[in-house]
Order: sequence, then structure tokens, then C-alpha cells
Amino acid sequence: MDELTTPRAVTLYVGALLGPGVLLLPGLAAEVAGPASIVAWGGLLVLSGLLAAVFGALGRTHPGRSGAAGFAGAAFGPRAERAVAVCFLGGAVLGAPVVCLIGASYAARPFGGGPGVTTALAAALLVLVVALTASGGRSSAGVQLGLVGVLVALVAVAVVAAAPHARAGHWTPFVPHGWAAVGAASSVLMLSFVGWEAVSPMTSRLRDPRRQLPRVIAAAFAVTSALYLALAAATVGVLGPGAAGPTPVADLLRVGVGPAGALVAALVAVCLTLAATNAYLTGAAAMTTAVSGPRPARRLPLGVGGVGVVLLLGTGLGWWSTTTLVAIPTVLFLAVYVAATAAGARLLAGPLRVAAAVACVAVSVVLAFAGAVAVLPVLVVAAVASGGRSRAPAAARR
Repeated sequence: MDELTTPRAVTLYVGALLGPGVLLLPGLAAEVAGPASIVAWGGLLVLSGLLAAVFGALGRTHPGRSGAAGFAGAAFGPRAERAVAVCFLGGAVLGAPVVCLIGASYAARPFGGGPGVTTALAAALLVLVVALTASGGRSSAGVQLGLVGVLVALVAVAVVAAAPHARAGHWTPFVPHGWAAVGAASSVLMLSFVGWEAVSPMTSRLRDPRRQLPRVIAAAFAVTSALYLALAAATVGVLGPGAAGPTPVADLLRVGVGPAGALVAALVAVCLTLAATNAYLTGAAAMTTAVSGPRPARRLPLGVGGVGVVLLLGTGLGWWSTTTLVAIPTVLFLAVYVAATAAGARLLAGPLRVAAAVACVAVSVVLAFAGAVAVLPVLVVAAVASGGRSRAPAAARR
């Protein structure tokens, strides 16, 4: 593998942390907690700093391990590794419909499309990207990073252009739904903070990880923190009661730039949708190959497409909300983080062990606010444990 320079590593870290979710989640958080959603953003940024330190240390001390699942395996054994891998795979696969819904919401907005049009467009985008993935099409790392740069620029322009239209009155009442809603908003927003585990294996590509890694993590954390806080503040301060919508960045651009802003946001969102969903499915196929072999991996795109269309249609028919659709992959990623930080508390030493333990407790609290969908990781663990027990007698007979 090529050696990573510090600027290149920073770019990759920022690319792993930012994604199309940032175009949707500020509106969902404002819907759940109102202006107090800014508290959820701030708390998760502190947690994100802890996660950065923990995953960076685990990647440096266990470079041969494959991310969060490998760290869990090193700490707790092969069953834990498999359970975490399944949770991560499920989160990646079930995140694909969410990304398609984001792109569809932005694409439909300039033309006045309602929920039905948005859902149908999201399903079409998912089918398109599944076909692209099944045919072997892959977006390059350069394309992915280029789109991340476009996303950063889009959000920055939206925030700066709309800032003069902010109103202090939009911040009151600050806690319209009670402080418990801040915890619920945190469980939704956590999807924006998934990514530290994906880049932990990159530490082996740094020339001097001990010197470079703290700089890389600090720079990536500073960039993402500034972007998230600025967008969250602008969403509430500028949009006010209209913040609880599916296209907050397009709404900010409409306020600051005019109707053309929504068209630009729609184009960018669709491009991000295709690239990000393709990356999701390509990564999921690679993990399926590692866990179950190449044959299930070849069938994975069709399964993802079928499940995703059902989830999107259920959202369009009102069987569940967009918040619930977001919560499904988020709770699986939260379970991955609980396991990985618990592994850090066992594998690391000194202040980093304390940081891992604190992060584990914090992520567990966020998971508790996810509601009924928090049972999904429990079912995964039970299924993996049951599968392990069912194979044991057969192995003994042999």
C-alpha cells in the first residue's frame, strides 16, 4: 500500500466522517428536540473526540485487526467478532435506503414533489445503484473524496449565505419537547459520527503513526466539528419552525442564494447518493465475502435492493417515519461502537483505557434512547450465539 502523508490522511478521515447524512440529520434532530438539538450536537462532538482517540489507539496497537470487529475479537473472542461484523454489515446495508431517501428528498424539492414522489424516486435510485454495484461498477477513491469536497463547499456556502437571516427568536422556546428529547435526538444524530472505526486500519500506512496520528485526528475533528456546529446553528437560527424538514441545506441555500440554490443542492445530493450507496454496497459485499464466502456476496445486491425498496415503500405509506428508518442502521452502528469501546477498555492502558470506558458508557446511554429498535443488536447477538452453539455439537461429532 502507498504511504499516507498527513494531509492525505486528514482528507480520508474527513471523507469517512462526512456523508449525505449531514444533508438530512440536522432537520430530523430539530424536529425531535427543537433548538435544544444543538446540545445533542455538542455532546456528540465531545464523544466523537473520545472515539477518535480510542480507535486511533486501537489501530496503532492492533494494526493487524480488521476494524471494530477485529478489536472486539481480540478482546472477547471470535463470537464477539462475528456479532460485531454482522451488526456493521447490517448497518451498512440498511443505511443504503436512508442515503437514497436523502438524495430523493433533495431532487424532488425544486419541483414540489410530495412524499409519494420522493419515496418512488428513492426506490428508483436504490434500484439504479444496486444494478451498478451488481455489474461491478465502483466509484474510485478520488471520486469519493472529490464529492466530499463538494459537500463541504455546499454546506459552507449554505451556512455563510443564510447567516444574515438568522433570528434570535427562533431559539425560543429552547427545550420545547423536554430534555429527554435531547437524548432521542442524539440517537438520530449518531449516524453523522460513524466513521472513526472505518479508518482505524489506515494507521499502518502512516510513516510515523505516533507523531502523525494525533495531528491527523485533531485536524479531522476540527473540520467536522466546525462544519456540524455551524450547520446545526444555522438550521435552527435561520429556518426556525421550518427547520424540521427533510432538506435543511436546500432550505438554507434557498434563503441565502435563491431558487437556484435548491437546484444545485439537488444535483449534489443525487451524485452523493449514487457514490455513497455504491460505496456502502461494495463494502458490504467485501465484508460478506470475508464472513460467508463469495457466493452470498454475489447475491447481496439483489437482497439489499429488495429489502431497501420495502423499507422505502413502508416509509412512503406511513407505516413508519423517516426517523425510524434512520434509527434502524444507527442502532446497529451504535452496537458496533459499544463493543469496540468495550474492547478498548480491555485492550488499552492508562488514560486511553479510561477514555474507552467513558465512551462505552456514553454510547450505551445514546443507544438506550433509540427506543424499540434498540432490540435489533440484541437479536443479532442472540442469533450469532445460537449459531455458535448449534455448530458445536456437529464439530464434536467430527
